[in-house]
Amino acid sequence: MLRLNGNELTIEDVKRIVYENESVTLETDQLEKVKQSRTFVEEILSTEQTMYGINTGFGHLANVTINPSDLETLQLNLIHSHACGVGEPFSEEISRAMVLLRANALMKGNSGVRPVLIERLVDLLNHRIHPIIPQQGSLGASGDLAPLAHLALVLMGEGEVYYKGTRRPAIQALSQEGLQPLALKAKEGLALINGTQAITATGCIAYISAERLMHQALKIAAMTIEGLEGIRDAFDGLIHQARGYPEQIEVAEQMRELLIDSQLTTAQGEKRVQDAYSLRCIPQVFGASWQTLNYVKEKLTIEINAATDNPLIFSDEGKILSGGNFHGQPVAIAMDLLKIGVAEMANMSERRVERLVNPQLNDLPPFLSAKPGLESGAMILQYTAASLVSENKTLAHPASVDSIPSSANQEDHVSMGTIGARHANQIVLNTSKVLAIELICAMQAVEFQGVERMASETRAFYEQSRKVVPSIKQDRIFSNDIENMSQHLMV
Repeated sequence: MLRLNGNELTIEDVKRIVYENESVTLETDQLEKVKQSRTFVEEILSTEQTMYGINTGFGHLANVTINPSDLETLQLNLIHSHACGVGEPFSEEISRAMVLLRANALMKGNSGVRPVLIERLVDLLNHRIHPIIPQQGSLGASGDLAPLAHLALVLMGEGEVYYKGTRRPAIQALSQEGLQPLALKAKEGLALINGTQAITATGCIAYISAERLMHQALKIAAMTIEGLEGIRDAFDGLIHQARGYPEQIEVAEQMRELLIDSQLTTAQGEKRVQDAYSLRCIPQVFGASWQTLNYVKEKLTIEINAATDNPLIFSDEGKILSGGNFHGQPVAIAMDLLKIGVAEMANMSERRVERLVNPQLNDLPPFLSAKPGLESGAMILQYTAASLVSENKTLAHPASVDSIPSSANQEDHVSMGTIGARHANQIVLNTSKVLAIELICAMQAVEFQGVERMASETRAFYEQSRKVVPSIKQDRIFSNDIENMSQHLMV
């Protein structure tokens, strides 16, 4: 069971809670800080001081003071008016991550909410009630307002949820688990929606999948090298130490370990002097992608433990301060980098697929076909890979360089980070299919070259993968093979 305290959540924790359904509880000592923060808000309310987000309107309407008798209505109106997301909903995994990250942010004690609000978020996690949240509608600044408003609806007994494998009204799921809807108090509606949890939750899921794919991609590339009788000298440690990038050095070392006892690789000059870049430059390109993933992990780890709403409550200092921690720019830029790093994995993979199927570039049967001409073999698998790679290039355009002013120009620069995170997640999914295609082709190639001559590591990977996709003995519908292998690589 994980104890949330607002300060120590890791990507590994997110992975366990989202994918393994680990239970969550709240750290008792930190709840005292949450209570203290709420008490301070209530003291401010009793003095009738005007404080943004507590007893005023929002955005361009911040100068409108709200009557104390209307404060609960203000919160209800805020959630209703902001719940205008559109499009397909986020996956159940991203929704679950969003609930977790919002609970962790509120546990920092800078938001001025009642503990019961955080407890109810944890109830959603532990009872596996996941809000249905439309993907489109956030600008990634002022917080992920529209997506998080749909999350907040569920706490109020409104909206829809994923529950026990079905989509149903939130009130039904809450009732079945004995949970009462909450009436939001002053500041609480704003505290729920003023944050970067849609960007960050989507980013976490994309990162977790990308990290897994990076490890798989290296094994797939090693098998391709064997299928093409590639030159092992390109991975000599002297080359990579001479440049000095730690990630490049590590990738080269892993390639040497994967291929250490292979009888299918060759020495330089044995069959050819040099391989094409998509084989020879694997450490350089994969190493650069690892650099982007390391950067992304660092930024996500900070953000999942950050106070990102506005205003923030500092009860020890007696201050309520308005700022801009809701602005998603740090994560937006990280997501754009993730897109580039993962897209490059697919770019290089597709080029290796071409080398596996093109008879002008290898000594293998044309398109790895058992009966070339009568059967097309893997010809169109390369088409699909090329299509996915081209789509990735469009999606990789940086979202964070765009901005459209909102709220009567009060919010005149936004991050568009949620768009970047969504596109990053799609690029990861596309890349899993490109890598699946490379693996299917690489397995055919090593069968022609002699599986018994493979390295121990790649042979074990081959045998495991053959349980998912059987050998191509004749043309068949390959769509299912690609989907099954893609899912296998992502697990």
